[in-house]
Amino acid sequence: MSVLVVIPARYASTRLPGKPLAPIAGKPMIQHVVERVRQAKKVTRTVVATDDQRIVSAVEAFGGEAILTRSDHRTGTDRVAEVATHIEADIYINVQGDEPLIASSVVDALAAAMLEDDSIQIATPCTPILRAEDVMDPNITKVVRDFDGNGLYFSHAPIPWDRDDPLLTKSRNAADAVDPGNVRHWKHIGLYAFRRATLLEFPTLPPGELESLEKLEQLRWLENGFSIRTVETDYDAVSVDVPADIPRVEALLRQGR
Repeated sequence: MSVLVVIPARYASTRLPGKPLAPIAGKPMIQHVVERVRQAKKVTRTVVATDDQRIVSAVEAFGGEAILTRSDHRTGTDRVAEVATHIEADIYINVQGDEPLIASSVVDALAAAMLEDDSIQIATPCTPILRAEDVMDPNITKVVRDFDGNGLYFSHAPIPWDRDDPLLTKSRNAADAVDPGNVRHWKHIGLYAFRRATLLEFPTLPPGELESLEKLEQLRWLENGFSIRTVETDYDAVSVDVPADIPRVEALLRQGR
C-alpha cells in the first residue's frame, strides 16, 4: 500500500513570517523536515504542500518535491485534502512543517498502525507527560483515551483531573498539586494519518462548538462521529513557533538529538 507524507508549509506566519524558510544550522527549516521524513521506512513519497512559490523553489532546490495549493485553506488538514485530490495514495500522513527534529520512527509508527488495521480511519501519536508543569501548560494539548486507544477528547486543559488529589485543597499552585506519577496524562503530538476517503471528507464536515472553543481541528472529527486511534510513542515534538525557538533547535542538533 502506498503511504504519502504531506508537509503543509504556509508562508504567512504572525510570529515568524516565512517560517518554512527560516535558516536552521545552514538549511531552511523545511529541508530538515523533508530529510527526516525521507528516513521513514514505510513512506512511499514525500510532498511539501504550500501556498507560496518561494517555498516551492526552495524545496526543489534541495531535491524535494512540492506542490502549490490554494492560499485560503483554514487548516493544514484542508491543505492535505487538496493534495489528495491530485495525488492518489492509500494512506496520507500530515507532518507539520515546523518540526525540524521530527523523528522518522513516529512517522513509521503511524503508518504501521494504519497498515496493520484497516478499520482505523485516522491515527495520531501521543506521548506520556512526565512533568507536572506540562500537565498545567495550556500550550500543550492533552488527550484522554478509551480502552482501545481511541481519543475520547483533546484539550488544552489538564485532563484527566484528579479530584481526589489531597494537594489540590492545600496548594495555591495547581501545578504543584498535579503528580503525573499518580495519573496518566498524555500529550498529543500533532501528526495525523488518514485513509483517502476519510481525508477527502474533512472539508465537507461542519466545524463544531468544541473545535471553535478549543481551537483544535481534531475535535471536528470527534464532533462528527469519527474515531481517532492514538499511537503511543516516546517522541516529544520540538516545534519552531517564534524566532527564539531557532537557537534552541540548533543546540539540540549540535547535541545529536
